[in-house]
Amino acid sequence: MELLSNILNGNGLQNETGMAYGEVCSDPTAARALFAKCPIAAVSPLVDAKDLAKHMGVAEIHVKDERVRLGLGSFKALGAAFAIAKAADKLIAKNSQLDPSAALSGQVYVCASAGNHGLSMAAGARIFGADAVVYLSKTVPEEFAERLTAKGATVIRAGENYEASMEAAIKAADQNGWTLLSDSSWEGYAELPRDVMEGYLIMGAEVADQLSQPPTHIFLQAGVGGLAAACTAAARYYWGDGPKVFVVEPEYAPALFDSIEASKAVTTKGPVSNMGRLDCKEPSHLALKYLAKEADGFITVRETEAIAAMEDLKTHGLAASPSAAAGYAGLCCAGGKSQEMGLTADSRILIYLSEGPVDE
Repeated sequence: MELLSNILNGNGLQNETGMAYGEVCSDPTAARALFAKCPIAAVSPLVDAKDLAKHMGVAEIHVKDERVRLGLGSFKALGAAFAIAKAADKLIAKNSQLDPSAALSGQVYVCASAGNHGLSMAAGARIFGADAVVYLSKTVPEEFAERLTAKGATVIRAGENYEASMEAAIKAADQNGWTLLSDSSWEGYAELPRDVMEGYLIMGAEVADQLSQPPTHIFLQAGVGGLAAACTAAARYYWGDGPKVFVVEPEYAPALFDSIEASKAVTTKGPVSNMGRLDCKEPSHLALKYLAKEADGFITVRETEAIAAMEDLKTHGLAASPSAAAGYAGLCCAGGKSQEMGLTADSRILIYLSEGPVDE
């Protein structure tokens, strides 16, 4: 485990040359209103993990459990599907006679995914009559390809890693006139990723309703940074600067950690991580800019630390993948940095369990 205190906190990146234009949405009101229209909309549980808190020597640990979200098994059910619903809702607002199930008929959405983002896009596309094409790298388990196909998506394998599959998706969108729907943002591409992150705000808004008092510390796992930025934005919206926010990444994919250290967006290199959903070598620009200003610190965890955290959660009835356990892994490894991080026996911890156990 390595900890980087965020020296950019409060100020953010000073030079945004070459970065995506725009800001992360921080007000969840509109997202919650749109989500309420979903026939199967439901609040995910917040688990008061008393045994886990006792085990870790802190006052409270609350776990936002996204493993059953909308039947898709992860928090990303709130992302791509929300962005598609937002696009459909705009069309329906202009034409009340439009059949919602055909609102986006003829439109093709395309993305690269490690699994969950693609499932969300496929589900959203099918609801509103659009088509979905999902590019997967060779490292994504076949289980996810089969689940995507079952949702009506066309699955195409491309490249050895997520970055290669993303390049293929971008190329396909350009060549075919399809709509690229990524959960990451870069220069010249920001609107749809912003919508995806806006959907993620729903989790944080629910937590604010579910907690009787704010957490003192929040540990958020990060790939490109969408979940971390949105959950931080929700925390700041409801609780201001009170909670300390720590962003946790694999040591093999420290895109945000390295970017904060360099004070600019950088591309990292490293082996394939067992935290497959977090194995992203480039940060989302919008997420990076927001977290540079609002996060208190950045943590990298080892592969073995993620596995140990996953096994620990499982023994406490919270089975998850290494990716989903990464935020908790950041807390587990914080012992030697407790004073630096402000952790005490009175600390109230919030973590997000972003998906259930899968073969990564």
